[in-house]
Amino acid sequence: MRVVSIVLAGMVLSACGKGLEPPSESAYAAKDFSAGQVAEPCASSDPNRQALFGDLHIHTAYSNDAWNFDVRMEPADAYRYAFGGPLQLPLGDDHKAREVYIDRPLDFAGVTDHAEFFGEQDVCFDPVAAGYSSSFCEVMRSGNGRAPQLVMQIMSPFSKRRADVCGEEGADCAARAAEYWRNTIDAAQAWQDTSSDCQRTAFVAYEYSSFRLGSNLHRNVIFRNAAVLQRPVSYIDVHREWDLWRILKEQCIESGTGCDVLAIPHNPNISNGRMFAVDYPGADSIEEQADRARLRQQIEPLVEITQHKGDSECRNGLEGVLGAEDELCDLERFEDLAFARFVGEGEQPGQCYSGPLADWLPHLGPNCLDRKSYVRYALVEGLKEEQRIGVNPFKFGIMASTDTHNATSGGVQEAAFEGHLGNGDSRAEQRASFSSENEGNAYNNPGGLIGVWATENSRDSIFDAMQRKETFGTSGPRIQPRFFGAWDLPSDLCGDPQMLDKAYAQAVPMGADLPARASDAPTFLVAANADGGTAAYPGTPLQQLQVIKGWADDEGNHHQRVFEVAGDPDNGADVDMDTCRPRGEGFAQLCTVWQDPEFDPQSSAIYYLRAVENPSCRYSAQQCLALPEADRPADCADPVFEPVIQERAWSSPIWYTPRG
Repeated sequence: MRVVSIVLAGMVLSACGKGLEPPSESAYAAKDFSAGQVAEPCASSDPNRQALFGDLHIHTAYSNDAWNFDVRMEPADAYRYAFGGPLQLPLGDDHKAREVYIDRPLDFAGVTDHAEFFGEQDVCFDPVAAGYSSSFCEVMRSGNGRAPQLVMQIMSPFSKRRADVCGEEGADCAARAAEYWRNTIDAAQAWQDTSSDCQRTAFVAYEYSSFRLGSNLHRNVIFRNAAVLQRPVSYIDVHREWDLWRILKEQCIESGTGCDVLAIPHNPNISNGRMFAVDYPGADSIEEQADRARLRQQIEPLVEITQHKGDSECRNGLEGVLGAEDELCDLERFEDLAFARFVGEGEQPGQCYSGPLADWLPHLGPNCLDRKSYVRYALVEGLKEEQRIGVNPFKFGIMASTDTHNATSGGVQEAAFEGHLGNGDSRAEQRASFSSENEGNAYNNPGGLIGVWATENSRDSIFDAMQRKETFGTSGPRIQPRFFGAWDLPSDLCGDPQMLDKAYAQAVPMGADLPARASDAPTFLVAANADGGTAAYPGTPLQQLQVIKGWADDEGNHHQRVFEVAGDPDNGADVDMDTCRPRGEGFAQLCTVWQDPEFDPQSSAIYYLRAVENPSCRYSAQQCLALPEADRPADCADPVFEPVIQERAWSSPIWYTPRG
């Protein structure tokens, strides 16, 4: 028996030769599971595109880390909740349930359960299964979804399926995983609206959950329709992301079955600089590196900028980032808790090593901060790579979602947040505490939503919008941002009844490249509508619109600049902390035509819009107020995070590249 071990931050990773080999890649070959289902054309369509809101990061009982917190809802239940139906969540006492509803239905959703343990979970909870009595299954049944033996399966670079669990050649796990996968497909098909009403869209999806060497490198894999892989590609089968991309391209996109797919990296804030690492192991020449960058660009057009484990837009104080501090980069710093588990009390995470041995040296994680863990700086890093190899591997559009482990798709309303982790945060006392003893503590948040600008609510229209990156993310509210770039836009465009017709005719939308330079500086149409909310949960007015600009210098430094272009950041709006009621005036909509006053035609740059609401109460502060004073955790009086937040939306970028 051959044993391979490496040391990482005090932990030993071991892999034994008795594991099972991964399946042949032909086992993934795409198949059309639509069973003749045909969608009628949508009765209504908007050529100037409408804002549709969804959640593409949803876990159910098919994910072991949801099951172990007593969640028993399956994919069909998650779709029912997303589109307005009831859901039963564990209450924490004798497995009682609480019934919950979304505050308003989503337009689209995709359940993304972890593919890694589909088969193992079914084996471990079936007393007649041959692998039921294995030590692995005993751990899985223990209720500790983060036990070392389970985590090692998605952390070790040598991970394999276990013969004592999965049987000869892994046949038992493979058969049971196929049933889970088919149920996932069937749930999406059942909830997909195929009538001309086009009221809801349900995507077939799953999560590829790499925690390689202690770094979060997860991807959500979203299929255009029901022509999908016959089995999902998991981390246990494929350890490196570029092999995932290659299989998705070869076995899906190039299969001739109608299969189309994209993958979305999520919450890179706890990736220890690995999510956007500039490395190409095995691709040595510039041409080979460029090919891999093109593959990434094809498969991963979007990135998740926020979810319940925190904000990944930006962070102040990072090495190699120049420019004034951005005070709005302090939203939901979940990584402070995640990395506190690996550094001493009062110590700060260190900078990540990025030298030639970065893939193996311990200080690449899991306890370090790096600009390559944040979306803003990945976008800038992509500009540098394009200059070096001719291709931008980080040409991402922006999206957001929840990462709920309660099957509560899109349940982001701060005032009604019921938690995301079953019995880990089923009680308000847990959700209001910042103690790491509570798995679902106040370092978490309700998460965000993805928005798309699509002509209609259909799979093809939404998927096309994601591929062309005409998408945006929000921290929860249904803000509708518009962002167009051109070389010459009329200054009075905001007041023009034909504003959108002219914007699409004369400019490029979010997610696109500015055309070749035609004037002194680019001009942008910057606009947003506030979330009007509902009668039960009124929306919060907008405070301001900002344009974020990023670029790199010749020394490799990143530069950032925040331009306040519309609204009033000093409008005096605040929150009455005795009641959590917002005070002050704001804006139902904002719009301006803005030109970059610091444009350098020789420097590549990215621009994106950030629409910011007036201050409002964070969910944890609202839950503290709702508790009797005697029952409030000590953190209610002295919270780690500010009790007041400013919700926001981020557009996808617009890119400028010098030509000639």
